[in-house]
Amino acid sequence: HENTGLQSQPPPEEQNYGATAAHVRHGPFVSVSRNGPAMRNYLIAAVLCYANLINFMDWFIVPGILLDIQKYFKFSDGDTGLLQTVFIMCYMLAAPIFGYLGDRYNRKIILGAGIFFWSGVTLGSSFTSESYYWIFFLSRGLVGIGTASYSTIAPTIIADLFEEGKRTTMLSVFYIFIPVGSGLGYVLAAGMAEVTGDWHWAFRITPCMGGLALVLLILLVPHRIQRRTALHRALSISGTIRVAAEKPGVQRTAKTTWCQDVISLAKNWSFVWSSLGLTAMAFVTGALGMWVPLFLYRAQVAQGIVSPCLQESCNSSNSLIFGGITIGTGILGVLVGAEAARRLRKINNKVDPLICATSMFVSALCLYIALMVAQTNILSTFIFIAFGELFLSVNWAVVTDILLYVVTPGRQSTAIALQILVSHLLGDAGSPYLIGIISNAIQAKNSHSFQWNFWSMQYSFILCAFVGVFGGGFFLLTSFYIEEDRKEAER
Repeated sequence: HENTGLQSQPPPEEQNYGATAAHVRHGPFVSVSRNGPAMRNYLIAAVLCYANLINFMDWFIVPGILLDIQKYFKFSDGDTGLLQTVFIMCYMLAAPIFGYLGDRYNRKIILGAGIFFWSGVTLGSSFTSESYYWIFFLSRGLVGIGTASYSTIAPTIIADLFEEGKRTTMLSVFYIFIPVGSGLGYVLAAGMAEVTGDWHWAFRITPCMGGLALVLLILLVPHRIQRRTALHRALSISGTIRVAAEKPGVQRTAKTTWCQDVISLAKNWSFVWSSLGLTAMAFVTGALGMWVPLFLYRAQVAQGIVSPCLQESCNSSNSLIFGGITIGTGILGVLVGAEAARRLRKINNKVDPLICATSMFVSALCLYIALMVAQTNILSTFIFIAFGELFLSVNWAVVTDILLYVVTPGRQSTAIALQILVSHLLGDAGSPYLIGIISNAIQAKNSHSFQWNFWSMQYSFILCAFVGVFGGGFFLLTSFYIEEDRKEAER
């Protein structure tokens, strides 16, 4: 028996599928505690948050030591950007598969297999030599497949563990570990490379942390976690749920095919526009995450602040500072976004997409200013990059909460998977590579110099500011449909 706040469970086949609705009737009922979820649910959420931390540390190990990797394998800017693109492409293509499996099969087994797989591949990639660069590309792609299993399924478990008020808070905590993990990825990679003098050691810490996460998952997370239906969630607020006895003749919600789920989601305009807004976010964060330390290094070289990194191990201070900024702004941004949404929902039902739109517009402005002042003042650049990241982070938990209340529970894993596919396909799967090839093209048309190395990256980066403005527009469009789509999901 699992204590998820609901004291009655459907049969296994309905548990796996998650599409069953409870029917209210006179008869047996169980009271749902008004004191919030049990401590066990918080413990399960803590395990999932810890694994999410490792997940995103693995994402950003490569950008944290990008100068060393670029020099070791002799990559151009385009080749270097392609490295992250391979990772994201494999991640996004695997996401719909895991979304399908997560809606229909045991989620704990899928999560455990994913953690084991990506941790093992990360460890293996640390032994790659310079003559086998293609193996390094392959390993990053395989890590992307492993992490897709986690990012797709873990949020749905948290949504099932907690009622609506607590759900937003716990999702906020879960998504705090995206920027925290990303920042720690930079710090870990740069720190290990500096301490050991060999960047390969950066890939040997997170697999050990992944092993611990796998043990905790096995020991603490139940084999089956009851999925809350829309009616479960609605009635749990009142404190009492009446559950229909399992008798022949009791109608149940029909199981739908994957194609039916996709068609339904395509007609959900709140889901469509918010996914495109998330795509713009992903484009910007992907480019920033990959290129900012290198961009800052080139700005410093152009100003004569640091000497070019030609033979010796490259200075990792920019990665360490950027990692710290990512952690701090990420925590603050997610908390501010969640709290603002919680308070302002009492005033305006459309506040979630409006918060996302405003933060995207402000972020785009801050990033544009950061790019413009980079050649003259590095400190100002760091400050405006920090504000740009802060306003991007405001959206993480809010966007996911939008999905969870405009999509019915039986389609949520599929919806998250499709959102991952679209946002990465059109977002951060291409942005690092696109920025890299634009930089290459600019360098090819001009004389080779440290100044043009900086300008080529600066001009390429301006694209991110314009994409951020488009993202704000998509969230504004979401606000036109969100009330109707939420009511439809509740029905």
